Amino acid sequence: MSATDKINDIVIVGGGSAGWMTAAMLAKQLEANVNITLVESDDIGTIGVGEATIPPIKAFNRLLGIDENDFLKKCNGSIKLGISFENWSQKNHSYFHPFGRFAVDFDYMPFGYFWNKQRESGNAKPLQEYASAWHLAKHDKFSLPTNDPKSLFSGFDYAYHFDSSLYANYLKEYATKRGVIRQEGKINHVSTHANNGFIRSVTLASGQVINGDFFIDCSGGSALLINKTLGVKFIDWSEHLLCNRAIAVQTKHVKPISPYTRSIAGEAGWQWRIPLQTRMGNGFVHSSHFIEEQQAIDKLVDSVDGELLTDPRVINFKVGRREKFWYKNCVAIGLSSGFLEPLESTSLHLIQRAIMRLIYLFPNKHCDEINTRFYNKQSIEEYEHIRNFIILHYKATQRDDSEFWRYCQHMQVPDSLQQQIELFATHGHLDLNGKDLFKQDNWLAVLTGQGIHPKSVAPIMAYKQKIDLPRTLNSFYDMMTKTVQQMPNHEDYLRKKCNFSLK
Repeated sequence: MSATDKINDIVIVGGGSAGWMTAAMLAKQLEANVNITLVESDDIGTIGVGEATIPPIKAFNRLLGIDENDFLKKCNGSIKLGISFENWSQKNHSYFHPFGRFAVDFDYMPFGYFWNKQRESGNAKPLQEYASAWHLAKHDKFSLPTNDPKSLFSGFDYAYHFDSSLYANYLKEYATKRGVIRQEGKINHVSTHANNGFIRSVTLASGQVINGDFFIDCSGGSALLINKTLGVKFIDWSEHLLCNRAIAVQTKHVKPISPYTRSIAGEAGWQWRIPLQTRMGNGFVHSSHFIEEQQAIDKLVDSVDGELLTDPRVINFKVGRREKFWYKNCVAIGLSSGFLEPLESTSLHLIQRAIMRLIYLFPNKHCDEINTRFYNKQSIEEYEHIRNFIILHYKATQRDDSEFWRYCQHMQVPDSLQQQIELFATHGHLDLNGKDLFKQDNWLAVLTGQGIHPKSVAPIMAYKQKIDLPRTLNSFYDMMTKTVQQMPNHEDYLRKKCNFSLK
């Protein structure tokens, strides 16, 4: 690549988690060979409620060289072993979606096939009870996964709960130390090149002009560059994902800090409970078509545990994605690129994946179309995969106690999801791509947790006669039960690793 083709100046429009995650990783990967300017305004707020994550966030932090314990301490973090789904398939029913695997795979077959065979005989415990993450979560315990591959506690995984605003500030300090320039100000004009429509510069309200070779739109729902300047349209998915509003409020802790997120389904949506070190994050994700705003606020406030620390905050959102995530010399990352409700805590993950995909496909000044096409193809596939997984939670329900749930139960779903459900419901098979975020055990947890079971055992299992299934499964359960008793409490783990007293 010639010097004239090389990108020298990158402009990131918008801060928050998306902007500073992008700035931090670009500063790390480009090693001060590119000028990076991030434009944000203190007068423009960020949503800042993405407090629950999934395991790949650990890899992102490690790649930046971030110490886990320092991060947990400074970002008010706690451990997340999975999600407890309550009242989803029906009222007064719950199941756990654990991070990591169920027990172990053996004899060249996933564990789920053996569990389903045992379930058909009527002797299997609920699937979650064969997950070490569930045993830890049930008893509010945590210890890092062991390196011993023979241990059933080597296969679980974990993520974090943390304050996303503190995380953005943490990465801001990281990025600016590595040369990223933060420019305060509001943008009131965007200029493009007449010959190709590429973005040339942004002009601040102060009159300052910031030129760039490549622009990253982290401006949130306003989508200042990708939509308002370049005209890339938004594809609406509200037909399948009805929720379009969230109410958020923080409360004091009244119970031990549990190492998992709670998702509690209600008549017109669901509530989250996310335990941080010093407070509980609460929210009510719902559809404005099925419940009035004040009623939603009242329901949330009346249901939370502990004294309110903040006033309820209303957040409106649209579910869907951009037709293109990368167009001309601009990539949209974060809310400007699209949004999927936080049911499976994928918001920060989609930011993370967009950043890493950009680095892998980092362009020259021409932004070759074959490069951008590939980026968009991968992004679209990822969004649609996660979309399907989230829709599954709503579709696979027996609830008919409200208009909201009756709609969900009877709605048409994307063909790709319907085929997945039908395939699993026949013999327990799943159609998955190795690059998919949600793997075999993730789908297994939600499908069975929501009440979808194979009509019959996979035919191959008729030939697996040498394994004493009742004894084997009982030994897995007994070993997990015994081992978890020796592990530290989650709060004790945080006290030790973060070196401070929990409030």
